[in-house]
Amino acid sequence: MQTPDPSPPKPNWLERARANFAPEEEGGGTTEEGRKRAITLLFVCLIANGLGQTLMFAILPPLARDLGLSEFQVGSIFAVSATIWVFSSAYWGVRSDYWGRRPVILIGLAAFGVSTLGFASVMLFGLWGLTAPIVTYALLIATRSIYGVFGAGSYPAAQAYIADRTTAEERTEGMATLNAAFGLGAAIGPGVGAALIIFGVLAPLYFVAFLAFLSAAAIWVLLPERSLPRKREEAKHLSWFDPRVVPFIIFAVVQGTAGAIPIQTIAFVIRDTLMTPTAETQQLTGVALMCSAIATLFAQFVLVQRFKLTTKFLIYAGTLIALVSNVLLIVASNYGLIAFALVLSGLGFGMLRPGIAAAASLAVGHDEQGAVAGLTSGAGASGFIFAPLIGNALYSWSPDLPYWLGTALLAGLFLFIVNSRRLKIAVIQRHDDTTPPGPPA
Repeated sequence: MQTPDPSPPKPNWLERARANFAPEEEGGGTTEEGRKRAITLLFVCLIANGLGQTLMFAILPPLARDLGLSEFQVGSIFAVSATIWVFSSAYWGVRSDYWGRRPVILIGLAAFGVSTLGFASVMLFGLWGLTAPIVTYALLIATRSIYGVFGAGSYPAAQAYIADRTTAEERTEGMATLNAAFGLGAAIGPGVGAALIIFGVLAPLYFVAFLAFLSAAAIWVLLPERSLPRKREEAKHLSWFDPRVVPFIIFAVVQGTAGAIPIQTIAFVIRDTLMTPTAETQQLTGVALMCSAIATLFAQFVLVQRFKLTTKFLIYAGTLIALVSNVLLIVASNYGLIAFALVLSGLGFGMLRPGIAAAASLAVGHDEQGAVAGLTSGAGASGFIFAPLIGNALYSWSPDLPYWLGTALLAGLFLFIVNSRRLKIAVIQRHDDTTPPGPPA
């Protein structure tokens, strides 16, 4: 009679890959080195999102007239997706509290790949004349909405993943790293676009779709998550009207709208100010957006992480710098001033976003990190509802009106920060508190 082998079963290839990437410590979590590797992997995989957004805003507006679409229709394509994002982001944030962060990040990245692939193909069919403008318009909304429904999960789940693995004093740097992934993708987008455009104007979007699928595969294989999601009662869902998060939601809506206006309209500004053809407009828009993204990276990698600036300084200074950028866009009459205004915009919003994200994270408990990330992410995305619908409509009346609106929004936001006692307490005092570190990866 044979005795059973007492040795445990050997790990499969997937378990071995994750163990080699982020080795375990005795407690069952990962080592400090493993956590750093995991966050670096997350950073690299989310670059595709920023890359895709820059290319989308640089490619579609100049092609709008070739597709038979108006400025308002172009704006509404992104507005519909952003409207869906506002609510789906909150849903996926909560799901990540129950299912874990990795599955939701994986869903979001895969959906982004499907959406981008479909979006590029619909544009290609429209340029070939295979679909009428109204059909192209409807299909562009449908394919972009895939990103709004499912792609909204990757960012709040990634934000919660970092919140789980950082202390209070590390939180701003962690959130800055996450935001910098988007900024880096935006920065390299024009270079990628310029390199791939020789294969066709839509080749860069097909490349982004491939990167998204590749990133999703890397998350599935390598990203460690050995701590179980926290169990909590379904009745304890974090509300949009919870007093702890209301200031952050208001802040996110206003800054999201003000930040989206230049991104949505800059291609039209360059085209109409310089009277350039489509291909040149695409290139100049891409370079201007790249300059803005580099400024964002400078804010998040240098100002936040090297100089250890306080949340109070980041928010106050960021709001004022973003306000100045809108004023410059009102008076800009040449490409140099337009690009410089976008640099200031990237710098200002690059300072604002990680500080607010970190403070919102610290305003709630450990078991609500996914929920608060989903709420604030959705609130910020609402800017892409209002900016294209209102901003593009205002632009059709007068090119200066969208930037007067942005100036007014940022001035109001600054006054809100100064006068809101709850926001000042949450952003400044709560952020300076120390809380125990989250669970190991």
